[in-house]
Amino acid sequence: MTTLTKESGAPSSADAGAFLSVRDLRVQFKTEDGIVKAVDGLSFDLERGKTLGIVGESGSGKSVTNLTILGLHNQQFATIDGEILLEGQELVTARENELEKLRGNKMAMIFQDPLTALSPYYTVGRQLSEPYMKHTGASKKEARDRAVQMLEKVGIPQPKVRFDDYPHQFSGGMRQRAMIAMALMCDPDLLIADEPTTALDVTVQAQILDLLKDLQQEFGSAIIFITHDLGVISQMADDLLVMYAGRAVERGSVKEVLGDPRHPYTWGLLSSMPRLDSDIQQALTPIPGSPPSLLNPPSGCPFNPRCAFKSEVPGTLCTDARPPLADGRAAACHLTAEQKQTIFIDKIQPRLR
Repeated sequence: MTTLTKESGAPSSADAGAFLSVRDLRVQFKTEDGIVKAVDGLSFDLERGKTLGIVGESGSGKSVTNLTILGLHNQQFATIDGEILLEGQELVTARENELEKLRGNKMAMIFQDPLTALSPYYTVGRQLSEPYMKHTGASKKEARDRAVQMLEKVGIPQPKVRFDDYPHQFSGGMRQRAMIAMALMCDPDLLIADEPTTALDVTVQAQILDLLKDLQQEFGSAIIFITHDLGVISQMADDLLVMYAGRAVERGSVKEVLGDPRHPYTWGLLSSMPRLDSDIQQALTPIPGSPPSLLNPPSGCPFNPRCAFKSEVPGTLCTDARPPLADGRAAACHLTAEQKQTIFIDKIQPRLR
C-alpha cells in the first residue's frame, strides 16, 4: 500500500524498501506554445507481486508517468525532476546504457496498440527472440525455443508455425498476446500494462485479464495497470491511484476507492460509468466541462473549474490553495471528511445503485 508524507507528498521512510518508489515526479515538455506540465508532483510505491491501478481521463499523465519510469522520453524535449527508485536504483539520472540493460529485462511494458508497437518488417518470432538474446546471451535456438514457449503460454495456437508470421497475420487479440509474450520473455520484475485491453472485444478482454493475473502469480511480477475503465481495474488491481491534470487526487485500495470514494473527480468517474444492474431509463451523469490545459493549469485544486461541490467550501480556498494528499487512504480535496460522507451518501451513492 502506498504511503505519502503529509508535507511533501513523498513516500515516508517506512516505504524506503519498496520495490518501486516514485517520489515527487515532475515531467514537463517544451512546446511552441509553452511548457506542458504533464506530471506535476506524483508519488507512489509498489511492492513485488502487487498490482497498482492508475485511472484517469486521457491527458491526466498516466502514460507519461510510466514512459518516464522506462526512460523512453526524449531528453531534448522533456525535463524530468524527482526520483524513481527500482530496487534502490535511481532511474531519473541513470545513463541510457544502464536503462537499456533494465528495459525488457528487469522492467517491461505492454503497449496500448500492438499493431504500431510491433514492427511490420520483422516476424513476431524475431521480435521476441532478439531482446532475449541481447539480455541473456542465449543462442538463436535457445531464443527460438523460449519464444515458442512464451507464445504457447499466452495462448497462441500453433506457436512453432506462428513464430515465423508477421504482425499483420495476427488478429488484434493475438497481437496483444504476442506483446504480452514479448514483455515476459526475460521474466521482468516490473510489468507496465498501458490500457492493454482497449479496442478488444469483451471476450478477448476477459481472456487477456485472466492471462495477466495467471502470469503474475507464476512470475511474481509487480504490475502497473493503466486504464480509464474502472470495471477492468476492479478485477485487476490491489491498490488504486486516481490521476487528474498530472496529479494524484485519490489513493487507496481498490475496495476503498471504489466502495467509498472521497474525491469529486472519482465520484464523477463512477457516476458516468454504465452498470448492468442499474435502471436502463436512468441517465448517466457525465463530468461537466473538459480536462484543463496542462500549458496553463488552474490555480488551487486542478478540478475546481469542473467541481459541482466547490460552493460547499468556504471562501476561495478551492481556487487559491492546492489540497494536499495526506498519509494512507486519502483524497486531495478541501471538503471536510463530514462533508464528503454526507455528499456521497445523499447525492452520489443513489446514482451508483
